[in-house]
Order: sequence, then C-alpha cells, then structure tokens
Amino acid sequence: MSSPTLSALVRTIRFEADGIISIELCPAAETVFPAFEAGAHIDIHLPDGLARSYSLCNPQTDRQRYVVAVLHDRQSRGGSRYLHQQLRVGMILPISAPRNHFRLDESAPRSVLVAGGIGVTPIWCMLQRLASIQRPAQLVYCARNRKQAAFCEPIEALAAAHAVALTWHFDEERGGPPELGALLAGRGADSHYYCCGPAPMLNAFEAACQNLGLPHTHLERFAAAPAPAAQAMSQQSFVVECARSGKTIEVPPGKSILDSLIDAGLQPGHSCKDGVCGACETPLLSGEADHRDGILSKQEQAANKTMMICVSRCKRGPLVLDI
Repeated sequence: MSSPTLSALVRTIRFEADGIISIELCPAAETVFPAFEAGAHIDIHLPDGLARSYSLCNPQTDRQRYVVAVLHDRQSRGGSRYLHQQLRVGMILPISAPRNHFRLDESAPRSVLVAGGIGVTPIWCMLQRLASIQRPAQLVYCARNRKQAAFCEPIEALAAAHAVALTWHFDEERGGPPELGALLAGRGADSHYYCCGPAPMLNAFEAACQNLGLPHTHLERFAAAPAPAAQAMSQQSFVVECARSGKTIEVPPGKSILDSLIDAGLQPGHSCKDGVCGACETPLLSGEADHRDGILSKQEQAANKTMMICVSRCKRGPLVLDI
C-alpha cells in the first residue's frame, strides 16, 4: 500500500515567478501538521492517481501550514500541469507526512547553500532556519533570468537582516551558466555545501566540490539519474528474499522489486515509484543493490544498508530485505 496520508486544504495559491506558483496547505482534519526539518519534502497525491514530491519552503517552526513551490514543467507527466491549471483554493488534497533525505547540519561552522531555479525551495527553507538559529550562511542563487527566480524579495530582506553573503547568477545577464568551481572556491573546507537544482547543475556541483577537495557536500535531485543504456539492457531476473514475511520472490526483467512484492501480496510503503521520494526505502540485510535512485548519496549507496525498491535492482544476489 502507499504511505499513510494527511488531509490538506488548499488555502492560497500565489504567483512567485514566471512559471512558478506557491501553494499554502493547511490541515483539513488534524489540528496541526506533523513537525518537519529544513530540507524535508511531502508527496501530494493528485486525483488521477499521480503522486509528486515537493520540498517544503516555509519555516520549520510552522505547524499550521505547509508551503511548496511548483514549476510548470514543459515535460510534465501531469503533476505540475494539474497543479498549475486545475488546482483551486478550497480543494482538499491527500498529502504524505514530511520525509527528509536532505538534512541540514545545524552544527556546521558555516553553510554554503547553492540553488538552481526551482531548486531554491529546500534551500530557502534551510536559509530561514539558519538565520533563525543565528548560524553563518552563504547563498548562491542561480536561474536563467530574474523573472524566473522565486522568493527574491524575501531572500534579499533576510540576507540584509542577518548578514548573509548573497551571490546572484542569472545566465542571461552573465552570458552563460555559472562556473561553480569559481563560485565555491575560498569558502572553507570545513563548511557544509548544499545544492538543489537541475541535473546538469548538480553534476557540476559534484565535480566542483571534488576538484576543490570539499568533504562536506549534500545534494537533492529532482529525479533519479537515468540508468546507462547498457545497464538497462542487461537487466536479468533475480531473487529477493523477504526476511520478515518469509517469502522468496523472483523479480523478472523490466519489473520493479516494488511491483513484484505487491503482486506477491505484500504491502510495502511507496509513493512516487520514481526513486525520488524515499517512501519505499527498505533495509537491505544481504546482497548488493544496483542503486538507481536519486536520494542516497554515493557513500550511502556504497554502504549498501538500504535501497529504494521502486527503481533499484540487484548487482549481487540474492537480495535479502527486511520486509
């Protein structure tokens, strides 16, 4: 079954930038929403059965509302298109409780936040949190142009009030994408670096941090990285052993572990089925996973302790899952 849901009332819909709206959700049944930490996201379940993950961008001290921002994606498979074109104030939507795979280390001596386009949503939440607890922060905000950058005015106001070093990079004004190596240089090896944005920017961020020898890096992807063609074509059937239920299941080529478990009568938690929400994260007791999600860091994948069963497969089996 999918993860348990909360009932949320759409209180406001606000234009934030070209192609970007923010949606304020309030409890429709509960007195308050569950608490969350900066970097967390929720899944919004839509009437056509889709579930999409969106980062929370309001202060984490809020318990009476969740605020998300949504880009109208030209390649939308229905999620952002519905929210931009059909969502109305007063509607009630099922949403998940918050989950966080992009946690902020509040003890870091300095936090350098890097946002690309709509990737500003968790970064903006982090910046508000750091300001509220008076921790040193710097922000690098990149977008195609100023009209497509959300939350600019409140970011500038907060930066001025809390002495946050703020760097803007607009491609159309600078004549091209940001050179992250230059933008991140000299900000301290003991700083923690966070980035959320489109895949090319995240790849550039990872490369820049590696070249600069920065050990404390964190990122969040909008989507799981596509599997190489050769890897996708070489999918073979494999066996999954379920330690708690006692079932042994063969997963055929082209079918996910998640769907195979569901067809076998099990009910693992899940939501997006795209490897980006974390709802299906399952402890891995034995075997080696072929990780294909967009959540776990390279270090977490190498540790081989958990896997996202909606997209990841088997590198060395059998896979023994705690399910």
